[in-house]
Amino acid sequence: MNDCLPTARPILLVEDNPADLDLTRRAFSRSHLLNPLLVARDGQEALDFMPRWAAGEPLPLLVLLDLKLPRVHGLEVLRQYREDPVSCAIPVVVLTTSDEDADIDTAYRLGANSYILKPVGFENFVQVAGQIELYWCALNRPPRN
Repeated sequence: MNDCLPTARPILLVEDNPADLDLTRRAFSRSHLLNPLLVARDGQEALDFMPRWAAGEPLPLLVLLDLKLPRVHGLEVLRQYREDPVSCAIPVVVLTTSDEDADIDTAYRLGANSYILKPVGFENFVQVAGQIELYWCALNRPPRN
């Protein structure tokens, strides 16, 4: 079963910057990503998905998580996702502008599956979106939740 089909599990994008949100949507559209894209515009909105998943709403195939978020920092979102039995196995890719060693180290220590710096420029972003799709949707085999 291929998870990158129109009826496949969604991808959750946790992003507060409207320009980056638009860029990500356009990049995934350009790379023909077929998974629905859900959006949380701050860390609290990302955490608000947890009870919905516990109630049976489909888990995302992948979470793309910015770190510098209002209300709840991305590293705290990651920590809570990993501590929860429902969301602990969802792959989380940190997609952020932070190149700080402390953020990178903490993200991996908390269970991030990957850490990607947001590329500069639309064409570079499209390339990264295509690579994310190729690896996480086509090559990687997620748990069947």
